[in-house]
Amino acid sequence: MSIAETKTGTVLSRIVERRREEVARRKRIMPEAMLRIAAQKADSPREFTAALARNQVNVIAEIKKASPSAGVLREDFEPAVLAGAFEQAGAAALSVLTEEENFQGALANLRDARAAVALPALRKDFIVDPWQVWETRAAGADTFLLIAAVLNDAALAGLLALGRELGMEPLIEVHTGPELERVLAAGARLVGVNNRDLHTLEVRVETSLELIERIPDDRIAVSESGLRSAADLRRLRAAGFDAFLIGESLMRESDPGEGLRRLIAGASEPVPGAAFGSAADSGAGNSDRSR
Repeated sequence: MSIAETKTGTVLSRIVERRREEVARRKRIMPEAMLRIAAQKADSPREFTAALARNQVNVIAEIKKASPSAGVLREDFEPAVLAGAFEQAGAAALSVLTEEENFQGALANLRDARAAVALPALRKDFIVDPWQVWETRAAGADTFLLIAAVLNDAALAGLLALGRELGMEPLIEVHTGPELERVLAAGARLVGVNNRDLHTLEVRVETSLELIERIPDDRIAVSESGLRSAADLRRLRAAGFDAFLIGESLMRESDPGEGLRRLIAGASEPVPGAAFGSAADSGAGNSDRSR
């Protein structure tokens, strides 16, 4: 049996089950009607999609204290300080973990990080219910993550539509070809390829390389997980990725901001054969994936 498996299934299924239970509990405390009022009072969302369409190395710098696979990543954990360091280092956007039990996250971390910078901030969590989308906007987040592996087609379409209604274009994450086909059929504009198999926790950067040519040029393609070097980013940029979500390797740095600065500088070298256009004008990603 895989070390990622438990008596109730994989790590992913266990986390999602617990998340559904937690959402049911929080609904009793905070009715959706109250969240809707709070969402109306929140600052307008910052533009997340445009931030990833810049003609440069676009890194979504992730702020997280712990993970199920690695445990505590950083004892010295101040979201606002980390956010400021990442902004100064050239991050395109932030991702903030808000799941409490496995990642030691909190919505307060997201609020603190976003308030400290001008960057758009993504809520990284296991979103399975429309109530969480309202909660996300009420907390001031600019967008959120959806994981195809935990959502059926109807739920995926509904959460995507609600996000757009609230001015948040979600990043929709896939790990396999069939999941990619589902999210493209749903009309996803921001497609994330997670190199980590959420059922086994195995990481393969090759997953991104295997799926990128199936992502149309008019979508923003984001590679996630297992990215540790400038060489990784150069290789993925050459393949056609527009942005990169990086968390664990930065959280382990003694100076996360300096670590990000070095990474971006090293990855900013010209990519032979890459065709870059004006993605911000066209709404498409930076690279030509038809090669």
